[in-house]
Amino acid sequence: MRADAARNLDAVLLTGARLLARDPATTMAAIAAEAGVDRRTVYRRFASREALLSAVYAAKLDASEVVLDAARLTEAPVAVALHGYVESIIPVSRRWPLDIRRMMKEDPEAEERAKEQRGRLEAFLRRAADEGLLRQDLPPGWAMALLGSMVDSMAHVFVDIEPGPAADLVVTSLLHGVG
Repeated sequence: MRADAARNLDAVLLTGARLLARDPATTMAAIAAEAGVDRRTVYRRFASREALLSAVYAAKLDASEVVLDAARLTEAPVAVALHGYVESIIPVSRRWPLDIRRMMKEDPEAEERAKEQRGRLEAFLRRAADEGLLRQDLPPGWAMALLGSMVDSMAHVFVDIEPGPAADLVVTSLLHGVG
């Protein structure tokens, strides 16, 4: 792919992610205009808004997969892996702000990939509980829900906090509470 075509594709995907996160009814024409490309450029690559949305989901899942691999969830000490994951996933969530729950409802392939990634995180959190860093008497899914909520808040509410300090706060809060 030519460099300008790659830049245009990246601009369309990022703009599409941002605008569709705000308003799922955003038109392809609005995405093209905001991305600074001709509408025909968008339609040449994506036949419909759903096709663009699937490409955005795939890009978010690709980025998330890189983060999961880099965090070394099965090898690194739990606190180190947790911090690495959170510090790296916050920028991914900021870059690709579409809600993963929406993604799982609209795209079966994305849903399958998201479930696999969620499974990796769940196994990691079980490891954290087995090693005594998380309580074992928590309701199933509680630690996962807390982690997801804190990451989402750091990515989209506390946007002025850089990923490193944000990860410090999330990890401390998850492992030690706020009391």
